[in-house]
Formats: sequence, C-alpha cells, structure tokens
Amino acid sequence: MSKGFIHVYTGESKGKTTAAFGLAMRAAGHGKNVLVLQFLKSRIKTSGEAIAAKKCGITVIKFKGQTSPLFDPTVRREELKKTIRKAIDRSIAHIASGKYDLVILDEINNAVGNGYASAGDIRRIIESKPEGLELVFTGRNAPEELINAADYVTEMRMVKHPSNLGVKARKGIEF
Repeated sequence: MSKGFIHVYTGESKGKTTAAFGLAMRAAGHGKNVLVLQFLKSRIKTSGEAIAAKKCGITVIKFKGQTSPLFDPTVRREELKKTIRKAIDRSIAHIASGKYDLVILDEINNAVGNGYASAGDIRRIIESKPEGLELVFTGRNAPEELINAADYVTEMRMVKHPSNLGVKARKGIEF
C-alpha cells in the first residue's frame, strides 16, 4: 500500500470545495472509494458538486443541523458546536474504517476557525488516518497546525469576483 497524503485547500476565495470534488472525481474515475463529509453546509441547497459526485458513485454525507450562523442568524451556537463534535466523531470512525481511499472533510477549517471545533479535533482526525488514505481538509482559515501537518497546501486568493459588484451566487457556478 502506498502512502496517502494530507491535502489542504484554504483561502478567502471560491474554489476550495470545487477543487476537492475535482480530486474526488479523479480518484473515483480510477476506481478509488471516495467519501465526502460536509460540515456547515446549507440546509436547503445541495451543491452541484454533491449532485454530480453521487452520480459517480462517490458517497457524500452532509451533516444535518450545521447551517452556519452566517446563513441563518437564528442558529444556536452551542447546539451547533455539539452537532459538529458528533460529526467529528463520526468522521473519525469513517476515516479509521479503512473502507476509503480518499476522504474529504469539506468546510471543516471553517468549523475550527469559528470555534466550533479545535486544533485538537484536527489532530485526532489526522491520527485516525490509515497509512494509505488521502485526506483532504477544505475551508477558510486552515489552522497553522494543520498547515504544518499537511503534505499539500493550496491557498485560494480572490483577485476579482462578481460578488463585489453585488451579483448573487448562481446555481451551477457558485453552488
């Protein structure tokens, strides 16, 4: 079994989740078993990436009850923190199972950056990684400890974006 690496897609611009799903598609195309675990995603919208991934046989789990207060100001932060902690425990079980060749923890960096998870949680996730597993972390504000532990780190930087002109997110392009 070859060594699996740790990947981080972070930064302030669009493209982190899309890049991770691109890697998932590539891996699935080569017969790899892929799991995507989604943190802090919208309750009502399913992303185009998730729809396409499922059609390709990629398992996508969007953890329930994790809408960001950014999208819903009525979210109770303490409840959100509990939900994310449970999701991290479930994620560790999936990662440690040895069933997958690639696991993506989509938006987990945001959970850490907003105080719903900790660097210790990231450490536990990394420690649960089987030798041959590729493990991907996405989201803004990747913690320094994760960046130091990673083998690949890509930072997305916005140069120009239509949202700066008031253009709303478009289905099939931004989600």
